[in-house]
Amino acid sequence: MTIFTDRLTLNEVEKILFSTENINISKEWIDRVDACYHFLEKFAAEKVIYGINTGFGPMAQWRVDDRYLSDLQYNIIRSHATGAGEPLDDIYVKSAMIARLGTVLQCRSGVHPDVAKLLISFINEGIYPFIPMHGSVGASGDLVQLAHIALCLIGEGEVHYKGEWRKSSDVMKQLGLTPLKVHIREGLSITNGTSVMTGISIVNQIYAENILDWATLAAVWMNEIASSFDDYMALEENECRRHEGQQVIARRMREIAEGSKCMKKRAHELYDYGHKDVKVFEHKVQAYYSLRCTPQILGPIYDTLQYARNIIEDELNSACDNPIVDPESQYVYHGGNFHGDYISLEEDKVKIALVRLAMTSERQLNYLFHDRINGILPPFLNLGTLGLNYGMQACGFTATSTTAECQTLAMPNYVHSIPNNNDNQDIVSMGTNTALICKHVVENCFQVMAIQYIALAQATDCLKIADKLCPTSRKVYEEVRKIVPLFIEDTPFYKDIANIENYLKTNKLNLK
Repeated sequence: MTIFTDRLTLNEVEKILFSTENINISKEWIDRVDACYHFLEKFAAEKVIYGINTGFGPMAQWRVDDRYLSDLQYNIIRSHATGAGEPLDDIYVKSAMIARLGTVLQCRSGVHPDVAKLLISFINEGIYPFIPMHGSVGASGDLVQLAHIALCLIGEGEVHYKGEWRKSSDVMKQLGLTPLKVHIREGLSITNGTSVMTGISIVNQIYAENILDWATLAAVWMNEIASSFDDYMALEENECRRHEGQQVIARRMREIAEGSKCMKKRAHELYDYGHKDVKVFEHKVQAYYSLRCTPQILGPIYDTLQYARNIIEDELNSACDNPIVDPESQYVYHGGNFHGDYISLEEDKVKIALVRLAMTSERQLNYLFHDRINGILPPFLNLGTLGLNYGMQACGFTATSTTAECQTLAMPNYVHSIPNNNDNQDIVSMGTNTALICKHVVENCFQVMAIQYIALAQATDCLKIADKLCPTSRKVYEEVRKIVPLFIEDTPFYKDIANIENYLKTNKLNLK
């Protein structure tokens, strides 16, 4: 049971998302939400406050008659449920609802406590509102996608429940839940903010950190296959370059490689003897960049993900709607906390970093497949008859194609503002689009990495070095081989790739 405290962490959210752990809040938090609600109820009397007794957006210049104030809140929900495209998967919807709950529990929204209670019920019961992928410009936040959540909370939308699409009202009735009633500004508050882009980014972050760990292990395993000199990851080599990420990756690689019998010691091989009579060294004195420079390549990715984690966690624990209701200063502030620039910029950076990861994985695959480069493996790891059989040749097409798509997707989206809403929203973040593109890149990375792990296992068998691998490489080798056995004859790989992709997604190395 996760109980909301002053700061909800991504580690806590991960437990809620990927396990059966539920979320709970104490009566103290409900009381604080209630106090904010009652302050706004009292403060709003006889005052003009945006979205309570005015229209929305460019229509804020029109005052709404008191008899229609409840209709006003329902109207923004219904009128803004205009999304298009495929629905978000359940995991991203759940994450978005957790992010929305995080905003409500800042006690700066002036909503009735029923909002928090019903969100918690949806999260814990596995009720997932239909949220189309397209619709947000990320400036008044995720108005369209959040409206789809709100629509389900008031019992009018569709939800995904136990694998079926059903009317929200029917599921709520089945579970004894009462549709949300509008009190003061629930319609605007639920629809206004960055919670969908934040929710998608949370899942992206969890997957991105996981795949960086897999890339780190792959880098060690690659160098084991190549019998590289191990000083590329040495403490002394990496500590003299003052970047935390490089040093962390190098340390992780040293820890993984402990016990390996595959990599060479430069002092023994090249320093202990004069080698005066050797004109050409059969073994490469320095490995290719995609093998040797992995601390320098994966290090910046680590640093990028660490910074993104902090930004996303801050956003998760922020009040991101408008106006901001502050019982402490006894005032209601109008501003732009719904603007998604923080998330949009970070997701672009995460996306670009992961494209680099995919490129490195694809180049490492090229090393494994290219017999004239590696000099030790058959072409395309083909253990059959050359010319008759093709090994993993076509797997390279998929890895290269997917990586090329990633490179196209690397174009920054944060800078693609288009004025809209009758120019009321004259500069927007496109944060949800950015998070969705990043999601696509994350999925692509897992696909490329899945092919690489099949290739690593096959290369290990080509060289017959499984018993010489470090314990971590050996363990993963055995697990991969349970899914994809050694192959000699040509075989379709598409199911194998999907199964290894699922293995990588659902298993964690938890490198420290």
